[in-house]
Amino acid sequence: MRFLLRRLGFFVLTLWAALTLNFFIPKWMPGNPKQALIDRTHHRLSDKAIDAMLASFGYKQGQNIFVQYLEYLKDQLTGDWGRSIGQNLGEPVSRIVGEALPWTLGLVGLATVLAFILGSLVGIVAGWRRGSKIDSVLPSVFVVTSALPYFWVALLLILFFSVWTNGLLPSDFSYDNAIPMGFSGEFVSSVLQHAVLPAATIVITAVGGWVLTMRNNMITTLAEDYIRMGRAKGLSNNRIMLNYAGRNAMLPNLSGFAMSLGFVISGAILIEYVFNYQGLGYLLFNAVQNADYPLMGTLFMLFTVAVLVAVFVCDFAIFLLDPRARAKG
Repeated sequence: MRFLLRRLGFFVLTLWAALTLNFFIPKWMPGNPKQALIDRTHHRLSDKAIDAMLASFGYKQGQNIFVQYLEYLKDQLTGDWGRSIGQNLGEPVSRIVGEALPWTLGLVGLATVLAFILGSLVGIVAGWRRGSKIDSVLPSVFVVTSALPYFWVALLLILFFSVWTNGLLPSDFSYDNAIPMGFSGEFVSSVLQHAVLPAATIVITAVGGWVLTMRNNMITTLAEDYIRMGRAKGLSNNRIMLNYAGRNAMLPNLSGFAMSLGFVISGAILIEYVFNYQGLGYLLFNAVQNADYPLMGTLFMLFTVAVLVAVFVCDFAIFLLDPRARAKG
């Protein structure tokens, strides 16, 4: 319980610091929401009308900075995130985020989990068969793939599977606009087809890191005494590899996996932009381009909370799975 309370206190303190920075940094950036709105309306509205519009969107000019800060914290905690002053002018930020969040979770989330599982399994086998052909070839290949830029892999996949094959796989948006949204087989099939290339890009560029770290963890774990004990007891190689070495070698990777899951909510900005995929990463890119401060602040807050929650859950999982963590506590 003491361990849990310490981690919870760290979570609250870090969240407060992140929200505070999230409040002040946009105010230090060049430009401001008023000027952005003036440029967007092409100077057709008077200053009074612009000020009234910004006030209706929750942007309060001339108010004491401390009062603004307290109201900002209250709004963030209650879910009153204001209204967009960007492309979706006047639309509630909570609705915009709610529409984009499922696409990011479905695409980036599943691709990240798949990359972790695939990379861990390959790393376990490579570490178990150290010095074999598998260990000689696969890690070297994945070192190269992990160093490739996201956008470059995305463009290559579009070239191979969409341009040169006359549209074998779609490369734009998340579904066919001609199909009405719903749980029909046609719509689901369209969503899956549109997700193949962006998901493949994430897996190709992310799996290499998990392979290399898992292989190194396995090599270290195989030198432990309990592995020798398992062999001395006559246990099968598969049982030693998976239940003894694999489970313990995976523990150090849980923290990195938690961080990657936390960053899932931010989306892969470049990937979503290349494929015109309407997730949170694409939303953030447009918010920055249009100086949409309410939307930017909300997205940064959500990214911070997602990472902190993922790390907190990971710490608790390690506490339950690893007796050594409980002993240190």
